[in-house]
Amino acid sequence: EKEDTRTWLEEVEGERALEQVRAWNARTLELLQADPRYAECESQALSIVNAQDKIPYGNFRGGKVYNFWQDETNTHGLLRSTTLESYLSEKTEWTTNLDLDALSKAEDENWVYKGSAPLAPSYERTIFTLSRGGKDASIRKEFDYSTGSFVEGGFYLPEAKSSTAWKDLDTLLVATDWGEGTKTDSGYPFIVKELKRGQKLEEAKEIIRGEKTHVTVYPYSMTGEGGDRSSLQFVGIAETFFESSHYWIPPDGSALVKLPLPKKVSPHEYYMGQLVFEIKEDWEGSPKGSLLAFNMDEFMASRTLPALQVIFTPDERTALEDVSASKTKLLVTVLDNVVSRIFSYSIGADGKWARETLPLPDKCALSVHSAYRDSDIIFCSQTSFISPGSVYLVDVSTGRVQVAKAGPTRFNSEGLVVEQAEAVSSDGTKIPYFVVRRGDAPRDGSCPALLYGYGGFQISMTPAYSGIQGKLWLERGGSYILANIRGGGEFGPGWHQAGLKTKRQLVFDDFIAVAEHAISTGLTSPKKLGAMGGSNGGLLMGVMFTQRPDLFNAIVCQVPLLDMLKYHTMLAGASWVDEYGSPEVPEERAFLEKISPYHNFDPKRTDYPEIFFVTSTKDDRVHPGHARKLAALLQDTGHKFLMYENIDGGHSAAANLKERAKRCTLEYIYLMQKLMD
Repeated sequence: EKEDTRTWLEEVEGERALEQVRAWNARTLELLQADPRYAECESQALSIVNAQDKIPYGNFRGGKVYNFWQDETNTHGLLRSTTLESYLSEKTEWTTNLDLDALSKAEDENWVYKGSAPLAPSYERTIFTLSRGGKDASIRKEFDYSTGSFVEGGFYLPEAKSSTAWKDLDTLLVATDWGEGTKTDSGYPFIVKELKRGQKLEEAKEIIRGEKTHVTVYPYSMTGEGGDRSSLQFVGIAETFFESSHYWIPPDGSALVKLPLPKKVSPHEYYMGQLVFEIKEDWEGSPKGSLLAFNMDEFMASRTLPALQVIFTPDERTALEDVSASKTKLLVTVLDNVVSRIFSYSIGADGKWARETLPLPDKCALSVHSAYRDSDIIFCSQTSFISPGSVYLVDVSTGRVQVAKAGPTRFNSEGLVVEQAEAVSSDGTKIPYFVVRRGDAPRDGSCPALLYGYGGFQISMTPAYSGIQGKLWLERGGSYILANIRGGGEFGPGWHQAGLKTKRQLVFDDFIAVAEHAISTGLTSPKKLGAMGGSNGGLLMGVMFTQRPDLFNAIVCQVPLLDMLKYHTMLAGASWVDEYGSPEVPEERAFLEKISPYHNFDPKRTDYPEIFFVTSTKDDRVHPGHARKLAALLQDTGHKFLMYENIDGGHSAAANLKERAKRCTLEYIYLMQKLMD
């Protein structure tokens, strides 16, 4: 193993490193922005992201609909609210609660909104999470919707990778950077404390601590139906990325009580006295991917595992996708061969569960994006590749369904068809994939196609309407392929676990199989096929670049992991050893040496496509050094590449809509040049 001579590029804000980044950026921008199509494409992308008629997705809680809005004028965004009646009208009248552009200007900051955590049952008090430039590390600050202002002397956490949970109006459970020696090797907190209103951070009372070798420790709360079941507080200790222990915090201040759950588990809801959770390993007679429950009241009294109830059991082609709860219903989203269905569950006095299917469109992607415990009115999102999305209001207590908002058409989809096909991977497993193409396109390999994949962390790839992709790619004759490879969650925990650690070559083989099948059926050809993926998908792109450059003429490698022998020492990398394996374990290191893109590039090989790296200086999750170092290696050995690093932007590589439009335009111009010209 030769010494790595490019470690200077790992200095994120290092002067020499940034000088090189700016030089790469200048060369890439000069090449792509000089394309005669660039100005028109960027204008089209900007008009789509800044459109005033895009869907204002809302959260209905406490009798109001809350929305976060960005456009050309409000680049940082507006937090605003309205009544349900006004939201359902054609011309919604909004009340601005917080103007982040005004706040950024007043405080001379580049604030990026990262979410809020409102306190039930009124939901008027919330903790806002604000990031400088899009980093994961953020400040947290208490806000009062009733006054439209931050709470004077209210809860405040300085910049860190923190997590919080409300205990009550005057008590916050906090995991944060408490000072030297209080962060895990992954860079997250491992101590949870109870912070009372008016206390300084150093006065907070410790309630539990994990270990430095854990991934993170975090508090969370589950809201119940009110009264004795108003809410419960818990602490999760993530020993690894996928294994965790969970503790109930008794309200009387007594010692925390460990929940009788398996290590691979996701607790979801506290519903009608039941703790509802998904198991990701076979347990107590139920297969992994099942949704189970037990009576929390019984557990709190006995401190032993009560009788288990089975709510949902997956089969070979179905998987649990999401769980939430309204006032009286448990809402479960299921993928059936990568197509969504949403079920409404209730539990009777006899302890038996009843299920109904929500009457929503079929053969598309569905999700519950707003469900709170104070109401049975929920919002569901519907989307597909070629039809603009819609928001449906569903009253799950009565079954009433109505379209709340419908998205406008952003591109001409006439003549486009959506198909589902299957490829066969190296071990014989069938790998499904979606194809969006012109129905009259010849099957002679002449069509440009973009193949997208992720394949990790049990994250499912489902159909979605993308105005930018439609306008800049599909309208111009390009096809789009979405691969449902292993590592994802499309078919449950088993689909994910099939590609962990030393089995990860199967994930790469799945993607290769989809590419080869698309080529063999005449959908496209190697000269016309491009690939795109980000983060974990960026690793996938790096492996395609080094293992099968003959299959692709373009690769967009976004915010990637590429140095797999060192990734666990860079930023949040240590948290992912459960997914990729550890370079400190000989058997796992031996495998990582075989697939690490940074270490498997062959300078003598001449068939590499001109890869396009996209990353961000402000990404404090996946280190920009990964992309920088492979770019430098290509440069040092005389191989062509493009590199664009957004100086702001975080892990999405875009801090605002304007920057997002620019990044997307650069990517599609590159793809046009390589695959259409």
